[in-house]
Amino acid sequence: MFTPEDFALAEKAVHAAMRPTLANPWPLLAEEAGCEVWVKHENHTPTGAFKVRGGLNYMARLHDSGRPMPAGFISATRGNHGQSVPFAAARYGLPVTIVVPRGNSVEKNAAMRALGAELIEHGESFDEAKEYAARLAQERDLHMVPPFHPWLVAGVATYAKELYEAAGELDAVYAPIGMGSGLSGLIAMRDMMGLKTQVIGVVAQGADAYLRSFKAGRPVSAPASSFADGMAVGIPHPDAVDYINRGAERIVAVSEDDIAAAIRLYYTATHNLAEGAGAAALAALMRERGIMRGKRCAVILSGGNIDADKFAAVLSGKTPAP
Repeated sequence: MFTPEDFALAEKAVHAAMRPTLANPWPLLAEEAGCEVWVKHENHTPTGAFKVRGGLNYMARLHDSGRPMPAGFISATRGNHGQSVPFAAARYGLPVTIVVPRGNSVEKNAAMRALGAELIEHGESFDEAKEYAARLAQERDLHMVPPFHPWLVAGVATYAKELYEAAGELDAVYAPIGMGSGLSGLIAMRDMMGLKTQVIGVVAQGADAYLRSFKAGRPVSAPASSFADGMAVGIPHPDAVDYINRGAERIVAVSEDDIAAAIRLYYTATHNLAEGAGAAALAALMRERGIMRGKRCAVILSGGNIDADKFAAVLSGKTPAP
């Protein structure tokens, strides 16, 4: 996916803009799961999610390539990637257009606008928004920032190195899958550091394209419906599928109720805010706590950008609708 030299550049780009995030073992989570549980707190980045790391490296690599920077950027998102791109592009004074599906998170939309992005709502899903963004890129002569790219993976892999250095050799680490950069970064850094940690991906039962692709050994599209919008992807990226299929131990599907329960558990056990995708890794560990008993595990709290009404519903014991 990337060389040690590529990763060194990614570390420089990321850490020029943000500090490493906390990786911490939580005793109350350990009591619930029956194993040691480390949490990588990507909910504490400047945008509240791990994606910012990829955007920072992507823009830095473009800037340092020797080619003229584009006049502007465009991308599609459900929210966290869409905050990453304008946050990083602002360091070079360049404009960003973001396309989101209709009905997207109100608070994520507000955050993207606050970061300077022009926000366009189009389509009923991430995949429809992505297709429209690609058309606008041609019409407006904008650089299309892809949802998956080696530069993005190298950037987000910085959180993997921080985790592995803080926790030491782990038996397993769980991470959600949206387009796959986070899980790919964990795999790449594990292999680069010569560790034996099992890397386990997590999808929502209603958005299980990457699980189907894992079983089939090739990209397989599927319906995508989940209140964990960061995982609501129906068309997987072929490169991500290939890399994950070769490097992941397995992929676990969790229910909407599992995700809501994990959001509540994060709050009661750590007083941290987790969005749906951010809680999915913990949901998967709780589902597999029987086979993980007594082991050393980590979960990636990939983001904390959940709308207030959904969080209130979860705390009241409800599961939000997709």
